[in-house]
Amino acid sequence: MSSITTDQGIVHYEVYGRGKPVILLHGWLGSWGLWQETMAFLGRYYRTYALDFWGFGESGKKRDTYAVQDFVSLVDQFMEQLGIAHAPLVGHSMGGTVSLSVAIHYPQRVSKVVVVGSPIVGSSLAFPLKLAGRRPIAFLLFNMMSVFRFGVRVASPFICRDERFADMMDRDLSRTTVESFLLSIASLRRTDLRPMLDRVRIPAMGIYGDRDIIVHPKQWQPMMKGIPQARVERFPLAGHFPMLEEPQKFAELLKAFLDSDEPVRSSAQSQPSPLNSATTTSVTLAP
Repeated sequence: MSSITTDQGIVHYEVYGRGKPVILLHGWLGSWGLWQETMAFLGRYYRTYALDFWGFGESGKKRDTYAVQDFVSLVDQFMEQLGIAHAPLVGHSMGGTVSLSVAIHYPQRVSKVVVVGSPIVGSSLAFPLKLAGRRPIAFLLFNMMSVFRFGVRVASPFICRDERFADMMDRDLSRTTVESFLLSIASLRRTDLRPMLDRVRIPAMGIYGDRDIIVHPKQWQPMMKGIPQARVERFPLAGHFPMLEEPQKFAELLKAFLDSDEPVRSSAQSQPSPLNSATTTSVTLAP
């Protein structure tokens, strides 16, 4: 276990592998642990870093704010302290929103960006998540944490097909505070990256599961419309966590994108194939 001390608290991270750096960012209520399989695969080719945002996992939790912009600053500080001049960012859910925001506000830091089931517009969040961003609701949930955790466990099969997911979420929920829970999702709900997407001038890839019930599965559309060098890979049978539901296919797809130096080429939009769970649908847009 490794950590750095920033001007706003301790940041825990894990690192694996050798080679060029790749930074992995988790989503709301998650932690670096959701990336373990991805790191095991990518670590054979890249030096992979997975960090815990302030307020989550093993990172510090004594803060006044946990907004998306705070996490953008965290990534910049993290890269500065570890001497990483620039690198690809790969973010799941809220982590993908942060990754795109880093590419917008610190373009010198990011060579490529990958978002996985990420909201481009906060209004695309499922209704229960929007409610969780209301202070009375958040405090009610935390005052009934055992009930809330039981509810998450019951809902887990509908969120992710990986049988380990319920235990993963229960572990990460136990390390979340009411403030990080509330303020991060409230900030994410208010986020709208559409007006700034044309400032992302690097290769970008969106990975979305067509069965996502956490973020609207068509959030790839504003990404395609707004980012000049964008491509999208759709997993027809996956939900919000394709890296857990189809880990091998996900990891190979991610590595191929990280390895590629080719410019994004134009192609017609494809429809998702129903043949099997390892099928992806590519959608690309020329600059």
